[in-house]
Amino acid sequence: MRRYLSLVIFILFVGCGGGSSNEDYTPSLKARSWAYQLQNATLEEIVEADFDLVVMDYSRDGSEEGEYSFQEIETIKTSGVIPIAYLSIGEAEDYRFYWNETWDTNPPDWLGEENPEWKGNYAVKYWDPEWKEIVFSYIDRIANQGFSGLYLDKVDEFEYWAKEENLTENETAQEMIKFIEEIADYCRQKIKNCYIIPQNGERLLEFDNKEALVSVVSGWAVEDLFYNGTEPATEDEINERTYYLDRVQSKGKPIFSVDYVDDGSGYAGENLQRI
Repeated sequence: MRRYLSLVIFILFVGCGGGSSNEDYTPSLKARSWAYQLQNATLEEIVEADFDLVVMDYSRDGSEEGEYSFQEIETIKTSGVIPIAYLSIGEAEDYRFYWNETWDTNPPDWLGEENPEWKGNYAVKYWDPEWKEIVFSYIDRIANQGFSGLYLDKVDEFEYWAKEENLTENETAQEMIKFIEEIADYCRQKIKNCYIIPQNGERLLEFDNKEALVSVVSGWAVEDLFYNGTEPATEDEINERTYYLDRVQSKGKPIFSVDYVDDGSGYAGENLQRI
């Protein structure tokens, strides 16, 4: 579930970052606070807010023209903030540099239906070699900008394709796990100590029989863990998700949790208490 944010969100970890069980390959991610902003993030806001880590788009507006420069990302790093680039690996976005206008009428075999909740976002058969090459070319751009890692969205797409293609969830989950491993390996050839943080789709860990996935990631991110909008989630809903997240945290890796609970009424009363 992707959210494009116009303001920086101030959220703390659930848990804390410690050592990794596979530290030679997976760098330890030590941070206590983070910001999450996918639209029009400015260097001044990020630097002055003094977070340990920021998740941001590689571009101000998602387009090729709006890409941040190496110097801009370096400014963030020299301020002591870890810059992590957002990257959707389970959906294609029609405003990205890789989009071919011919796909509107003649889509490739690996391009699926448009997400009804997010116009311009299309499901992809993420195991297809052509899509993987597109993602790797995206990582090249992110690496050249100087980002310290990747924030992988739509890893839960394995659930969609299990239904759409009449496959078992184990089959589609194993393909996603394999893809994340390939991304981590590729990224760490380009970026020293590249951090890999998937978002949502934590049920992938149910199919992580040899703990290859939990070993290769640097942490895990989740949306709407404690709230559904401004309404608290039930204890059963929370426990169903934390059951999997505990596996990540047990390896000393942080969980990044973001709930969208600000109703816009200002930092007072029930709104402030909920935030």
